[in-house]
Amino acid sequence: MDKELNTGNGTPETTHPKTIASGATVLQILPALETGGAERGTIDVAASVIQAGGRSIVVSSGGVMVHELTRAGVEHIILPVDSKNPLVMRANIDRLVQIIRNENVDIVHARSRAPAWSALAAARKTGRHFVTTFHGTYKHGNAIRRWYNSIMTRGQRVIAISDFIAGHVRQVYGVPVSKIRVIHRGVDIGRFDPSRVSQERMIKLAEKWRLPDGVPVIMLPGRLTKWKGQQVFIDAIKILDRQDIQCLIVGSDQGREGYRRKLLSAIESAGLNRLVHVIDNCDDMPAAYMLTDVVVSASTEPEAFGRVVAEAQALGRPVIATDHGGARETVIEGETGWLTPPGDAAALAATINTVLEQPPTARGTYAARAVAHIRDNFTKEGMCAKTIAVYDEVLAEPPISR
Repeated sequence: MDKELNTGNGTPETTHPKTIASGATVLQILPALETGGAERGTIDVAASVIQAGGRSIVVSSGGVMVHELTRAGVEHIILPVDSKNPLVMRANIDRLVQIIRNENVDIVHARSRAPAWSALAAARKTGRHFVTTFHGTYKHGNAIRRWYNSIMTRGQRVIAISDFIAGHVRQVYGVPVSKIRVIHRGVDIGRFDPSRVSQERMIKLAEKWRLPDGVPVIMLPGRLTKWKGQQVFIDAIKILDRQDIQCLIVGSDQGREGYRRKLLSAIESAGLNRLVHVIDNCDDMPAAYMLTDVVVSASTEPEAFGRVVAEAQALGRPVIATDHGGARETVIEGETGWLTPPGDAAALAATINTVLEQPPTARGTYAARAVAHIRDNFTKEGMCAKTIAVYDEVLAEPPISR
């Protein structure tokens, strides 16, 4: 449940070493709990800390995913940590200091830049451990941006969500290898398991989306934003020039109504109204993947990890991703999926056609390899275990300097 900020004097600070298993308290902080990979990872790790014997607190401005924390027994505290206003960020320092002392927090784990600045100052004032997770490349074209982003490199350990991000952190910010821990995002293979997605769920979704029977479905999931490559996807379908398909762009516009209108206009201009449909965020993605014959990730900028590609492979679906960023780690070219050059609609069209023309035996081989690849390397359980190991690692060291 949400906890109100306690204004009492708090409990005495502890100085003896702890581990998660012995009851250490971890506070994770991020702007909001609406949707996304960082939010999902926060919830998964928070629950796993409790399961391992520790205590979990999450600080955010709230959001639709808060109920998942409550269900997992995680304490949630609402603060305006989504604000980039310097005055609010400064006020958040004192609020966090109070929480850290009152709740006897051992580790502060920051997952986004604006709250990380407040969190670092609060951790220093209270002499607590500080960990960060680097979730993306962020814009870093000038010195001011790099300085602002550098807060994510100041943890006692810097968790990178892929080898690609680890390389970026080293090259752009000069973070030594000794501080970086690569922990890939993890797929919930209990949820993304083909044997657990019923025909009833698939039929219900197919009827909701009015998909005709027996027609191949090509889906590009992901929030509606330019760099996710929806326009490249539309161009590829135009080049493909097949009438025996249905194509879905699935994702929330998160307030980008102008971009949604632009996509709808592009679909109409290409004469694809009958074939390409833009659908708002889906609440049953496992069923959506299982309805799909080809899952596409057409990002024009490198994905830090690429959750869509991993989830689809976990369900044995054929995937086509852009050949850069985290996709080079989650997709084994020619074995578990296909990679195409960024922004190349013609190459994407040709690859979609190749996948659609595969015989059933080849599709089955790809599916089996893809499922095994994800289960061996990119599970939620693995991600959580590695994160708890990082927590125990820093707990064995002196906390961050005051």
